[in-house]
Amino acid sequence: MASKKPTVLLNHYLKQLRLPTILREYQTTAQTCAKENHDHVTYLLQLVERETFEREQRAAERRIRSAKFPVLKTLDTFDFTAQPGINKTLVRDLMRGDYLEQHENILLLGNPGTGKTHIAKALGHAACAQGKRVQFMTVTGLVTQLLEAREDRKLDKLLARLGKLHLLILDEFGYVPFSKAGAELLFEVVSRAYERQSIILTTNLPFEQWTEVLVNERLTGALLDRITHRVNILEATGQSYRLQDAKKRSRRTKN
Repeated sequence: MASKKPTVLLNHYLKQLRLPTILREYQTTAQTCAKENHDHVTYLLQLVERETFEREQRAAERRIRSAKFPVLKTLDTFDFTAQPGINKTLVRDLMRGDYLEQHENILLLGNPGTGKTHIAKALGHAACAQGKRVQFMTVTGLVTQLLEAREDRKLDKLLARLGKLHLLILDEFGYVPFSKAGAELLFEVVSRAYERQSIILTTNLPFEQWTEVLVNERLTGALLDRITHRVNILEATGQSYRLQDAKKRSRRTKN
């Protein structure tokens, strides 16, 4: 191998070390650095910076795929003017991700169609970019998985996987009431996450109506206690985006 040209050897070692960006860029960067009279340390620094940046980007993309967002949403596409009741300052503060380090929760309350899920997805996307493991699912979907896992004797495995997350996003709490077993399993997830992980939960129900979904009053109180102990609450009090859009289309049709 020593008789081979240096570039052939270098390409071989860069592939072996899994440094695709350096492999792709080292010759072009060398030419640029030569023209600008940069020393070898600057040349090496530029290559390592590019490799690191692209590696972080690829890792963030993998985390986003793993989070299983049904549709990806970011904060720059959220219309705060249509939902003036939402605390914009708090939302932007939460986007920095400090709540994740403190294992705090986020509750998004409000009527259907007011952007709760959009904000939850945007916060999840930001968490992925910050190196956090995230999972997005509906509350009904989670409870269904838990019940199926228990039936298949795989509950411990599922709970262990959920326990490795930094952030669990639970969407649409309140649409479907749960069985006693389903409510207890949901409580198990929330209880395990308490002060260890963060949960974002979206709901259209005020707290006093949660018993309608969880059935058991004592279980509801215990779940609320854990969810709200260290919580950031965002309320969407405006009109449904979908309703507003429907009214706009209706007016255009009439005109």
